[in-house]
Amino acid sequence: MLTKAKVVKQLEKLPEEFTLDELVDQLILIQKIEKGLKDSEEGKVISEKELDSEIEKWFK
Repeated sequence: MLTKAKVVKQLEKLPEEFTLDELVDQLILIQKIEKGLKDSEEGKVISEKELDSEIEKWFK
């Protein structure tokens, strides 16, 4: 979950002028990274072999 502090931190990293799309992209990226870290901490991961199998399905 995003917090005000995280949003402010991202705002400070942006240049003086930016588009709303750029801000939204940054916030989505931060949220996805945090979700991935949380999933990893909770053991919600798959093996490299399972990943290879999933990727293989994408190209069939």
